[in-house]
Amino acid sequence: MSSSLNDNFTVDLAGSWRLTSPDSNHSLSMSLPGDVHSALHADGLIPDPYFARNEEVVQWVAKQDWELTRSFVLDDVGGDWYLDIDYLDTVASVYVNDALVLEANNCFQRYRPDVSKALKTGENSIRIVLHSSIAAGAALQAKQPFYIPYSTGNSPIPNGNMLRKPQCHFGWDWNIAIAPLGLYGTIALKKLEIARIENVVTQQIHNDDGSVDLKVTVELFAKGTGIAQLYFSLDDEQVRLDVGVNAGETSITHFFHIDKPRLWWPAGNGEQVLYALSVETNFETVTRHIGLRTVELITAEDEAGSRFALKVNGREIFARGANWIPADALFSRSNPAATEDLLQSAVDANMNAIRVWGGGFYEHDWFYDTCDRLGLMVWQDFMFACNLYPSTGDFLENVEEEVDYQVRRLATHPSIVLWCGDNELVGALTWFEESRKDRDRYLVSYDRLNRTIETAMKKALPDAIWWPSSPASGYLNFGDAWHADGSGDMHYWSVWHENKSFDNYRSVRPRFCSEFGFQSYTSLPVIKTYAEAKDMNIASPVMELHQKNAGGNERIAGTMFRYFRFPKDFPNFVYLSQVQQGLAIKTAVEYWRSLKPHCMGTIYWQLNDTWPVASWSSLDYGGRWKVMHYLVRRFFQPVSVAAIPSEDSKTIRFSLVNDTNADVTADISVSLLKLNGERVPLSTAHTVCTPDAAVTALSIDADQVPAGCLLAWRFTASNGMGGDGHYVHGTYKALELQPAGLTVLNEEKEENGTVELTVTAKGLALFVMIETEVEGRYSDNAFDLAAGESRRIVFTPAKPLAGGVPEFRIYDLQSSQSVD
Repeated sequence: MSSSLNDNFTVDLAGSWRLTSPDSNHSLSMSLPGDVHSALHADGLIPDPYFARNEEVVQWVAKQDWELTRSFVLDDVGGDWYLDIDYLDTVASVYVNDALVLEANNCFQRYRPDVSKALKTGENSIRIVLHSSIAAGAALQAKQPFYIPYSTGNSPIPNGNMLRKPQCHFGWDWNIAIAPLGLYGTIALKKLEIARIENVVTQQIHNDDGSVDLKVTVELFAKGTGIAQLYFSLDDEQVRLDVGVNAGETSITHFFHIDKPRLWWPAGNGEQVLYALSVETNFETVTRHIGLRTVELITAEDEAGSRFALKVNGREIFARGANWIPADALFSRSNPAATEDLLQSAVDANMNAIRVWGGGFYEHDWFYDTCDRLGLMVWQDFMFACNLYPSTGDFLENVEEEVDYQVRRLATHPSIVLWCGDNELVGALTWFEESRKDRDRYLVSYDRLNRTIETAMKKALPDAIWWPSSPASGYLNFGDAWHADGSGDMHYWSVWHENKSFDNYRSVRPRFCSEFGFQSYTSLPVIKTYAEAKDMNIASPVMELHQKNAGGNERIAGTMFRYFRFPKDFPNFVYLSQVQQGLAIKTAVEYWRSLKPHCMGTIYWQLNDTWPVASWSSLDYGGRWKVMHYLVRRFFQPVSVAAIPSEDSKTIRFSLVNDTNADVTADISVSLLKLNGERVPLSTAHTVCTPDAAVTALSIDADQVPAGCLLAWRFTASNGMGGDGHYVHGTYKALELQPAGLTVLNEEKEENGTVELTVTAKGLALFVMIETEVEGRYSDNAFDLAAGESRRIVFTPAKPLAGGVPEFRIYDLQSSQSVD
């Protein structure tokens, strides 16, 4: 999506500003869009907040007010002028020539204050005062009719729930707590000629004959009466309308008829066809990219309770995806290209869905444009997470305006398939002493907020799919949805937070699991960006500061004791933490996919990191693939095979899952894998799986697997997909693994800048992981090799290599635990 004005009617105020503080003598240059912390760091006034324990050093920044100033020149101030501002973070006062023109209090709104009377011919000044969110939150909490609790475990900086600002700015169990402030979007002065476009919203009517009528509704704003020339175009079709406008808003609707539409499909299910829609006046152009598709949320009752399945273009789609958090804790360190790389990594790992979690941002337009192009279905939370919130009239009015703006802004994106009221607010009612003692009061308060969000959303976009909260068992159901197998969406955290075994994932049968996760450490090359050699110990103060979940390091280590022999050194501790993370999520996904169609979605926590930290992400900060992401690519493959033990562990069944819309035939060969790396054939199967289904291809009695052997399998499917895997009936630590004898040969730099290498094993090599300091992507990684087997790997660096072939490290399970 984009919007532009004729240059004669706009003054772009992005660029260099002067940053000062009334609370100190700092004065420096700051670029907008941008954030205060990044500007201070660039000027050498604070250290890198992400390095070592510098988070503790920079706490003073958010406790102060900050002022941004610049000047601009106008040759003619005649007519009506307004400021156009969005992503202003958060409590701010804006002055033009020292006249107050805006008091802002919502990072998620767009502000367009009239500044005509404040302007003058020649040089003008603009000043933005960014008030401390810490002070503002405390002041608002003091005004509440009763105390509104926030999650102290997530938010070491208090009272963030008072503000309409990303909640993770105040901390979180994966984020740095520095309460950033700044302006991250548009800052421009614009002239209002006749009328401006407020928003463009579309509605699709899919007819029985297969044609589509696209209803385009444009809201215009004018200061007085006049005639606005309006041009609508959809691809090559264009029409002009002369529209009479009055003071205030005027709504205009035009219909396009598409006789033979090409539909937009989620990734892996068809094309992502987009039609170019533009709406123009003589002074302004707004463009959108429209994907024609239908979406339904199926919640019909069945024997188990009620379903939870997304249906696109009449076909149910199993959602394979991950949760999205902001691309960076500091806006200035993010950019569209880096964000697109993260989303591309999701698609490359066979995902078709992403959940924009409710403690961050409603993302910029280019985020959703990218999801549209890539075919990622977006579950969009409204920005409320893990706290309780006010329900006073002023707060709800602010929320209503926020929801109206955001829903209309994002309404045309085909990728957005569901709008969810909040993240875990129903559960939060049980987290605080105040709400446990007086549940009725806080429940009513929550319901007022939730109803305000729903009503505003439905008013802005009547056809939008609404889900009240995540997790939730159903509409107006305020019960426990955390372990509800029968209906709704589930957040399942018992394996991580309650330290239960990976097998525990098979004790629940979610209809749709929208959160579940297991932590690992970020990769060694990333750790080196914030820790010195002396700090590379999980109990060091630096490593502990870069672990934000209470007890997280102990849980990672404790899990290793449960499943593995303890690693020999710090690099292998990091590696092994990633292996066990991948195994945890693999265990859950493979079982839940095998339950299809009872379960129709697995969205794990989380895709990405906001800074370098121990977390649940499958992508490192910066976009490197962890061990888990390579496993994700396999277990999220549309056609996949998994080994799943029975509840009594006496049999192992092989589940064949088919998420495609055609029959698939799979040839599966199962073998015993000895600890010396020898494969011994055991069984085969030739199995047909119907579209969008899961079947048991074959079963193996556990007593067919001798002690000291693994089960291994390979499969090929009739649609060209295939893969392999192994299963340990017991724990890895019980295996007397022998040295794998890994060698890396033929490291050659190709003309296209890639590096090709061949990995060969003399014995059994499990979870072979190649790593280098150079950022880039491997064609495969975290793979297994039996004795005598080789694998050719292509490494594609993120940037052209300056020199020769980089130095590669190689890990495998046996050597990570060996004391040799």
